[in-house]
Amino acid sequence: MKSTAELYEQYSEHMKRIADMRYAAAVLQWDQETYMPAKGAERRAWQLATLSETAHEMATDAKFEQLVEELIQRDNPHRARHVNVALTHEDLQRQKKLSGAFVRKLSEAVSRAFNSWIAARKANNFGLFEKDLEQLVALKRESAELYGYEGHPYNALIYEYERSVTVDKLDSTFQTIIPALTPLVQQASKATLNADFLHRFYPKEKQWEWGMWLVKELGFDLEAGRQDISEHPFTTNFSAKDVRITTRIDEQDFANMTWSCIHEAGHALYEQGLPDSEYGLPSGEYASLSIHESQSRLWENCVGRSQAFWNHYLPVLKSYFPEQLQEVDVTAFYKGINKVQPSFIRTEADEITYHFHVYIRYQVEKELIAGTLAVKDIPARWNELYQQHLGIKVPDDRTGCLQDVHWSHGSFGYFPTYSMGSFYAAQFWTKAQKDIPALQQPDMDANALAELLAWLRKHIHASGRLLDSEALCKAVTGEPLNVNYFIHYAREKFTGI
Repeated sequence: MKSTAELYEQYSEHMKRIADMRYAAAVLQWDQETYMPAKGAERRAWQLATLSETAHEMATDAKFEQLVEELIQRDNPHRARHVNVALTHEDLQRQKKLSGAFVRKLSEAVSRAFNSWIAARKANNFGLFEKDLEQLVALKRESAELYGYEGHPYNALIYEYERSVTVDKLDSTFQTIIPALTPLVQQASKATLNADFLHRFYPKEKQWEWGMWLVKELGFDLEAGRQDISEHPFTTNFSAKDVRITTRIDEQDFANMTWSCIHEAGHALYEQGLPDSEYGLPSGEYASLSIHESQSRLWENCVGRSQAFWNHYLPVLKSYFPEQLQEVDVTAFYKGINKVQPSFIRTEADEITYHFHVYIRYQVEKELIAGTLAVKDIPARWNELYQQHLGIKVPDDRTGCLQDVHWSHGSFGYFPTYSMGSFYAAQFWTKAQKDIPALQQPDMDANALAELLAWLRKHIHASGRLLDSEALCKAVTGEPLNVNYFIHYAREKFTGI
């Protein structure tokens, strides 16, 4: 009989091979969104489908399942190893509910949908995306039924991204947040703040130089990652030693690139901070997408939109853009970058109205998965909700329901994690400020940023997926998620502005 240590080593090696297949697919997906020639789309869809199907077959292999079942029965004195096996067992039971053929079909549908989304955005015509999205939504409904669920079918899809929440919990959270933020939006929107300096001409090449300098200054290891241009900013990784981020540049909107760089760098710092020795295992993976978003939102907003950060870094920025920012002082800059104003684009929204964007998408997704909203009716429903919650009239599909890539990826259930991540971020930030005196100073320099990164690495990154979101939050802050931290943060910041 093999020892527990020998069985665990066999399990680890199999998990690494599964990860190899999944990350190989991720490389092809990254290439698809950055450098792949247009005519490569059809064959790339087949390649991705083959890799996805093969990885699924490896993960649900009968012999591997027997190995995991055997390890579950064994006493393992190593807590992390015990949790790894338990999480893998849980994942396996879920993955078994989908056949390899279904996984392949879903992967092919995603590739088609991504390419038609690109075409639809360029043409500003939702109709070019409608058919492929309709097929994808049908497959996601089918997957919800195959997985099984209690309550709303959307619960089956949320679980893939965040295991600590359900529709009931999300509804309750938004029922607290939206009424709390509404008067703040109304109050802050009346403030006369000038953000015109963000919309002067900022040359693409200089923005790129600035963005590359900025992500490195935040701690992104460019020997273990890179940054590129894509239609929609995103982060992907193939290991902790190879993490890719992308951004996009608008020469008439300086904010577009800068805060997408900070946001994606936050994701990348998390991935680079995961224990590489645990490659392929749950202990080497992120806790959840809510926690992932907490890292990007913390860096983007708590750090990157703070006055202390720009007290130090505005002179550096002016060295890149002296003409555009010559007469802008740090107070005007800070207020301008935090201007609250209802807008169309989620990724460019201020910290307050951002959650109305997420809430709207969440409502649309729930209705799609429940079958109460037809895909063809998405633009009309989208526009109705924007008028209702933000008081603005959506002018076209590109700035409306075609703006985000997620649906073309089949990522239904993802959007709520954007808001959940902001709420976790505020709670983590409150604790970090208490623990790190440098964060309480009026000048946030590179040393303060390094201390913050070290704190995040120790308290959040190092845990991998051994703790779920709520357990991790409690371990770090002493209590589970409490949205009042975000409400307090928002009121204090924006009332001051």
